[in-house]
Amino acid sequence: PRAYSNTPVGMNFLMLGYTYQQGDVLLDPSVPVKDVSVEIHSSVLAYVRSLDVWGKSGKVDVIVPYAWLSASGKVGGEERDRKVSGFSDPAVRFSVNLYGAPALSFEEFKSYRQDTIFGVSLLVTAPLGQYDSDKLVNIGTNRWSFKPEVGISKALGRWTLETAAGATLYTKNDDFFGGNTREQDPIYSLQGHLIYNFPRGIWTALNATYYTGGRTRINGVEGDDLQRNWRMGATLALPVTLHHSVKLYASTGAFTRAGGNFDLIGIAWQYRWGGGL
Repeated sequence: PRAYSNTPVGMNFLMLGYTYQQGDVLLDPSVPVKDVSVEIHSSVLAYVRSLDVWGKSGKVDVIVPYAWLSASGKVGGEERDRKVSGFSDPAVRFSVNLYGAPALSFEEFKSYRQDTIFGVSLLVTAPLGQYDSDKLVNIGTNRWSFKPEVGISKALGRWTLETAAGATLYTKNDDFFGGNTREQDPIYSLQGHLIYNFPRGIWTALNATYYTGGRTRINGVEGDDLQRNWRMGATLALPVTLHHSVKLYASTGAFTRAGGNFDLIGIAWQYRWGGGL
């Protein structure tokens, strides 16, 4: 939520977060692993800066996650466990609001009132996370991904309605499980957020995401793992001081056809400065 909101130019945000996830993991059906359960504790360090992009408001995000993963499953009918920790694939996101959110100084922003915002973004992840080609379950993915997205945000009094549509594109993993080549079709996603803004900067949101696609191929052999999944969640943001705030969030799989059926809870601390604040 609020990915396409307006922010005074020159502001900086430093975020430190923790997330816990538990559920299953999507594996190609050609691999003899069944009944997989995964538990992940992850931390994330992120930096965000608001920009003036030819008179439009924009942002650049740099995200560095670290995770502790514990997995269990059956290989050929025999129980196996896997525990590993390390950096996940880092990500960089660039976004710009093309309509309804001009680049403003802190003083100009005081009189700004949102109506309708239309924006675009691109999220890129790099294959720099922990990866062992002899293992099926890893923290990193050993491939690049690119997610272009378009978003619309509409303010209605204290309420804000947001929706965003995107497609995640993947390069090949040419060292999958012993040197095989794994390809994955794009995953198409549509998300919606219903946000209520309380006084003093407090806000909460109900979130829903639908995504489909992502069928995989191992050495050209197509798997039966097309995804058509729904997830539901909620977010609560609580300012602590002028510069500090805390965000709580949770989500769960509402309907899962293949993979992605997991529960998630998290907390994040944010410190902001600059931009005339």
